[in-house]
Amino acid sequence: MHTLQRNEKEKTVLVGCQLPGDDEVRFGHSLDELESLTETAGGEVILTLTQKRERVHPATYIGKGKLEELLAAVEETEPDLVVFNDELSPSQLRNLTDMLSVRIIDRTQLILDIFAQRAATKEGHLQVELAQLNYLLPRLSGQGVNLSRLGAGIGTRGPGETKLETDRRHIRGRIHDLKQQLKTVVEHRKRYRARRKENQSIQVSLVGYTNAGKSTLFNKLTNAGTFEENQLFATLDPLTRKTQLPSGLDILLTDTVGFIQDLPTTLVAAFRSTLEEVTEADFILHVVDSSNPDYTTHEKTVHKLLEELNVTDVPMLTVYNKKDEVDPEFIPSTTESLLISALDAKDIEELKAKTSDLIKSSMEHYNVELSPSEGEWLSTLKRDSILEGFHFNEEKEVYECSGYIAKTHPLYESLREREK
Repeated sequence: MHTLQRNEKEKTVLVGCQLPGDDEVRFGHSLDELESLTETAGGEVILTLTQKRERVHPATYIGKGKLEELLAAVEETEPDLVVFNDELSPSQLRNLTDMLSVRIIDRTQLILDIFAQRAATKEGHLQVELAQLNYLLPRLSGQGVNLSRLGAGIGTRGPGETKLETDRRHIRGRIHDLKQQLKTVVEHRKRYRARRKENQSIQVSLVGYTNAGKSTLFNKLTNAGTFEENQLFATLDPLTRKTQLPSGLDILLTDTVGFIQDLPTTLVAAFRSTLEEVTEADFILHVVDSSNPDYTTHEKTVHKLLEELNVTDVPMLTVYNKKDEVDPEFIPSTTESLLISALDAKDIEELKAKTSDLIKSSMEHYNVELSPSEGEWLSTLKRDSILEGFHFNEEKEVYECSGYIAKTHPLYESLREREK
């Protein structure tokens, strides 16, 4: 069986439909993003066809005239693939497959394909397969041609590919199995998070639109060496590392999967547990690519998804990244922000200091005296609080300690008692 090599670019035609709600600029950005997604998946865009319509055609997505234009273009350019910029309904996919003698996928399948390439952990693989099968189930009928082409390029990859020719009952059974397995993994993650909470480390989550530079920033802040590349969805599985802020406070920093507008509904559900890391955060660093002309839409997408996850009251610092390539019309949309380059060591130190200050502002001040025998208290304060004043009073034979501690820390109430 022929397997596509990663260096063989698949010739791809993109098709987009501009509806009344889409202005020219947003529609243009959407197509640019579709091209980036295609390139990330291993394709090369040779042609883009667009059409303005009041609504998408229920049977063929685009109108009759544009469909004829697409047919002629396919015959002339002989692409490997046609990608549509929206999620196609089962009937649209069936009709277009019958009319065009070429493989057809939609935006959702393209994103699923990239996720299939990027999944690194067991949970990642399970979630991708679940999302792929949920997407495929209503589209099985009439897909004979596509489904027999296992492993033949973009849109056919991933854990689900060998399951595609089996019947619905088998797929439903597999979906049930995957959900059970994911349940176990999610429970394990919950226990792991609870254990981290017990250890009382401040948890900071990096969130942002895909390709905003989160992984580069994560590596600079923690020296973790995660995969970083100028591609969409370079990171799929959440990664957590400990790092120390200039104040001496240890924090746990988590890198999360990149957000994207119009994220397929099958993926929002499947990756909720991955994004649940964010719901546990004490503080959020929202990374935005300031060089992207559509950065405001990216910000709104992230805020909308955070709202859906009920993450609305966690303190946040917006980190505008890539200042060396900043868009000429860039204006920060919030005062609680910092413009940096993740590649500049001074900027990284400034970010650490700013993060430290903001975390400190959400803490409570304490002032206590500890005897030399209370070494455990002392080491806890050094690790879990911002210890600003530390002096041994020889007259009293006590350590005079002052600093800031989170209200949620188990020592908080005890420190309050001792101050009285």
